[in-house]
Amino acid sequence: MSPNSILKGDLQPGNARYAIAMSRFNSFIVERLLDGALEALTTQGVERDRISIVQVPGAWELPLAVQTLAQRQDIDAVIALGTVIRGETAHFDYVAGECVRGLNRVMLDSAKPVTLGVLTVETVEQAEARSCPSDNKGAEAALAAMEMVSLTARLASE
Repeated sequence: MSPNSILKGDLQPGNARYAIAMSRFNSFIVERLLDGALEALTTQGVERDRISIVQVPGAWELPLAVQTLAQRQDIDAVIALGTVIRGETAHFDYVAGECVRGLNRVMLDSAKPVTLGVLTVETVEQAEARSCPSDNKGAEAALAAMEMVSLTARLASE
């Protein structure tokens, strides 16, 4: 690796295969995140048959599904999508924190990109704003997955 250059990933689809793990809870928001992720991937040239989608009950279950997907040889990156909206109890803190920690652990343990499209918000309005077509966090997570697949391949070959 050259000391004077910045190594970056790109958005070339290549032969990469992606998995999207999405939660069913708060589906009215998560489905919008899924739409954004799929549009971002296919707009960049990823063929739809190179994208697998699995659904889990909620954000709490995402890390296990993502771990199982990351262990597969035919998956290059996993995009996690979900929405945790604060309620009146501490449940939000436990679910949101452990979901994010679990996803991070899977990424580090598997050495495969796991991108975070899990919204942790105070209100439904915040979730709607972050899942609209013009500012869709599912799309951002999908593009980050593409970039990280490219970057990790380059890092491994340098």
